[in-house]
Amino acid sequence: MGVTTSQQIARYYDQFRDTEIAFTKDIIRVLNLDPRQIYIKCNGTQWPCIINSTSFQLARIIVGTKGGAYQQISQKESPACQLRFCFKESGNQMMSFFVSAKVSNISPYMNSQDLVIVTLTFTQRPPDDLIEQVGSLLEANQNAIRRREEYILINDENKRKLGLMRAETVVTISEVPRHCILRELSFSGAKFILLGLSQFLNNKEAVIIMDFEDPPERIQLKGIISASGMVEGRRDIVAVAMRFDEKTVPLIYKMHINGFLQQQRKVKVSAADQLAQQRAKMQSATKKSDAASAEKAADSAAPNAEQKPADAAAQNAEQKPADAQPAQSAENHATAPTQPEAQTVAAQPVAVAQ
Repeated sequence: MGVTTSQQIARYYDQFRDTEIAFTKDIIRVLNLDPRQIYIKCNGTQWPCIINSTSFQLARIIVGTKGGAYQQISQKESPACQLRFCFKESGNQMMSFFVSAKVSNISPYMNSQDLVIVTLTFTQRPPDDLIEQVGSLLEANQNAIRRREEYILINDENKRKLGLMRAETVVTISEVPRHCILRELSFSGAKFILLGLSQFLNNKEAVIIMDFEDPPERIQLKGIISASGMVEGRRDIVAVAMRFDEKTVPLIYKMHINGFLQQQRKVKVSAADQLAQQRAKMQSATKKSDAASAEKAADSAAPNAEQKPADAAAQNAEQKPADAQPAQSAENHATAPTQPEAQTVAAQPVAVAQ
């Protein structure tokens, strides 16, 4: 099974907070609960008890009326208590924890005078380990109805994710075992191929075997052959669809299918997150580039605005001396010939007088 994230645990708690499950033999086996290690603890002393059901808000236990636990919790002002859960893990490891609670109700169990059922209301949110164990089971049951028609293609990668050991297996049809190869699986049925003729298979009762690992277990699924047909190009191979009897589908099978769907959802969410991050980075880079371009344009526009008046003044300053010099030389040029002419006119009367 895949690793459960903190977001998924929070979703379990919000979605199944008030959903109560009864600890049947099947549920105890699927959850790997060790019923011999369940205890009720009060005033520093703990006594064994039978757990009847639990939710994320409360638990119901069964205790004897002649035991020390009943003497403590049946007081008018019953003390605070703790309920000890214990689950088996892989490698013969044990996982146990206490949940703080208070007694909210005591009533006879099945009209018995020797046993009572005690309702313990949790005084705080239970540990994530309990939420993960119970929440995954509740989600599997929910998805077995809501996503019952979603088929999983059996290839090497999906076999690994499902924990399915092999695609080759045996299906018993009308009490005759036959070898087949799994092609697709869902909560509600299976599709496989085998040798034979389709007209002798429809509406026949069948039992198919599947070998899973983690934990290693052989699962038998009962149902009926709902459809069959010849494989195109092959007259000796039949494609068969089997519909499971949903009342007999084991919980452990539902857990395997649901575990695969959880992994697929995580992959989709991760891909969506990566795409969103890439888009955000591209938008941020675009904004930075636009800001840099605008800043660069503003910087280049400012020196040009300062240069224009300076250049105009410089040009005017250079033009004024240039314009003055030609005017002065022209004036000199105009006055120069008048002086010799005056001297010549003045000199002539002197010459006449002599």
